[in-house]
Amino acid sequence: MSTDVTRDFAFGLPKAELHLHLEGTLEPDLKLALARKNGVDIGQSTVEEVQATYQFNDLTSFLAVYYPAMDVLQDEDDFHDLAAAYFERARANGVVRAECFFDPQAHTSRGIAIETVIRGYHRAVVEAREAGLSADLILCFLRDMSAQSALETLQAALPYKDMFIGVGLDSDERDNPPTKFADVFALARQTGLHVTMHCDIDQVGSIDNIRAALTELGTERLDHGTNIVEDPELVAYARDHGIGLTSCPLSNSFVTEEMKGKEIVELTAAGVKVSVNSDDPAYFGGYVGDNYLALAERFDLGRADLERIARNSIEIAWISDDEKDELLARVDRFVSEN
Repeated sequence: MSTDVTRDFAFGLPKAELHLHLEGTLEPDLKLALARKNGVDIGQSTVEEVQATYQFNDLTSFLAVYYPAMDVLQDEDDFHDLAAAYFERARANGVVRAECFFDPQAHTSRGIAIETVIRGYHRAVVEAREAGLSADLILCFLRDMSAQSALETLQAALPYKDMFIGVGLDSDERDNPPTKFADVFALARQTGLHVTMHCDIDQVGSIDNIRAALTELGTERLDHGTNIVEDPELVAYARDHGIGLTSCPLSNSFVTEEMKGKEIVELTAAGVKVSVNSDDPAYFGGYVGDNYLALAERFDLGRADLERIARNSIEIAWISDDEKDELLARVDRFVSEN
């Protein structure tokens, strides 16, 4: 390894995190504490035992661990505490802007009111802002549930629209293309919400889903999305339209040995605004600073390469141009001083 990137640089570099599932930040210690508080039998009694359950080798086995873990989230304080713990870690990772996914259907389907979820998370967002971190929420639909369920979720959430800024699409992509939710995304856009969509790596029909998301459904970003390299015309489309990609190297490494690093480097060089994020960091072994550092070490990226990725993340964030300029100036100061 000959990269000049240090841990302090990778972590301290001001950056936006745009692909982060709040439910995926449930660390074993908090899971255990919430289980005890709420009287939920999770089958483990120590942090080490909880950690041992965080084992998987593909998306299906990951989701089989991921969703049952959410049973410990019961009241508004639980959702607040989960998000607040993430925001504290985010600041330690150089995050200056956080746009966080959450999955209301994973909670309403087990009897939790949607306002409990949104209000709890939003309270932590407000506190993060008061502490100097720009933050917002993105409501995601579970694509392995019905389009009708997604529509009902959006309609139930709209009374709280001032508490989130966009909608997304996540969970198991198999046989669940983004076009399944065309009407839901159309309604979201009509109400002024931003739109993004997961197009996971190396799925059956990945490039077709990416094409539909970009050219039919009006997505503003692609979450993951690095399979776009399979179609040079779509790469050019994303570049020319300023479509950002939110890549997650460490979580990618559970699917491919190369963590899609070659694609990240190639797309960045082609002018596509690729960002680096942590996805579900409690499960994939690292927060966003760890992802920056791992990518630099594995693919011999230098400080200027990570600076470009950090700038991309801010440039594709859903914030005003004035705030972008302010955050980009923070990147300038950090780089000049380090």
